[in-house]
Amino acid sequence: MKRLKLRCLLAVAAVALAAGASFGADPMATDYTFAQCEGSLTPYPSERVNPAVYPDSLVPVFVNHVGRHGARFPASAANTLALSRALERADSLNTITPLGRKLLRLTRKVLTLSADRWGALDSLGEAEQRGIAARMFYNFGNIFAEKDARVKALSSYSPRAMMSMYAFLHQLDRMDNRIEFDATTGRSNSLLMRPFDVDKDYIEFRKDAAWKPVYDAYFASVCPTEAIERVLGRNYPFADEAETRNLAIVEYYVLAGLQAMGLPSEMATYLTRSEANALWSCFNLRQYLCRTASTVSTVPEEIASALVLNLIETTDAFVTGEDTATRAVFRFGHAETLMPLLSLLRIPGCRYMSNYFDTVAKAWRDFDVVPMAANFQMILFRAKTSGHYYVRIDLNEKPVRLRPGEDATTIYPWGEVRRYMMNCVPLYRNI
Repeated sequence: MKRLKLRCLLAVAAVALAAGASFGADPMATDYTFAQCEGSLTPYPSERVNPAVYPDSLVPVFVNHVGRHGARFPASAANTLALSRALERADSLNTITPLGRKLLRLTRKVLTLSADRWGALDSLGEAEQRGIAARMFYNFGNIFAEKDARVKALSSYSPRAMMSMYAFLHQLDRMDNRIEFDATTGRSNSLLMRPFDVDKDYIEFRKDAAWKPVYDAYFASVCPTEAIERVLGRNYPFADEAETRNLAIVEYYVLAGLQAMGLPSEMATYLTRSEANALWSCFNLRQYLCRTASTVSTVPEEIASALVLNLIETTDAFVTGEDTATRAVFRFGHAETLMPLLSLLRIPGCRYMSNYFDTVAKAWRDFDVVPMAANFQMILFRAKTSGHYYVRIDLNEKPVRLRPGEDATTIYPWGEVRRYMMNCVPLYRNI
């Protein structure tokens, strides 16, 4: 049954891709900016975030926060080394172009700057976390103003997540050193922050790789190779088309990560805008298939169930009076932590179900969902007169709507949000 379903999905995908090719211009092609095409590697949006607006009848009293680490050096040396080796080989074979020599110098620079710092949080990443913390204090400072107010924080064992947590907490401490902090990090937090490492169903999903034929079909059809050929040279001895495409996406990945490590963007130097969009769409589709619900599988989002239940439990603890000393809980993980969470909670723009995988690039965009330092916040308010509790959910510091239709409300009774969140968790995950 599983194989039959997969064959049907592949057939639908192939028909959709072929239709785009048959009628000239691809109706699903995108025209995002070079900055947007950096995808989940792009730094946190730098435009000014307006001060939080909420009715004066409400008082913010508690906040739950799940954040991705800030901007960083490339996660590993693998892609930069692969590109560098190809360029070095082209140089030795004398097929390399002048543009290729320029890219070779750039890859050498990346290798030098990242040596012993692969995946490490950089100064930009620290600044991103400080900015988010400062704006939270500015907007909801009275949350921390109560005597003996306590903040709990946890991170994954990844050093960049740990350092993001410390940068965030350090900023809060600078703004009010009366806050009591309780921070933990390590593998004991993996169920919440790195479920993709420990969830048995997800480990089986990755092992089964049911998503891969869908991705491979798209990648083979959409991935442009002209950019890598422009730097390695027309006579470079590619082993086959697969190697050409793989080097093309490697070149894209190296270029997309430059700004996150504090270097100027050079994507426009090596890629046309259409090439950048096509390469980004491949990278975007892979994350979509592996980290969110899709018609291939809902397992990728279900691994966030424990985190959703933890968000409910910690909010309940404040509402019921079980723990009113803790005014905030901050969690620091990864893009792979947030993508399943946002998908499971059906946050607008973060979950998309379709058998037409060539439409994903227009409906699910990683640069909107999980830029560096992406964050999900639940701000709990108490009504001054009734004492009832209300919640606003923010994605990247912007309120989101949970009700469908034209309802402009972004603040909801906690009971309603609680039911909504509980209903998002599969029953077998809540036993």
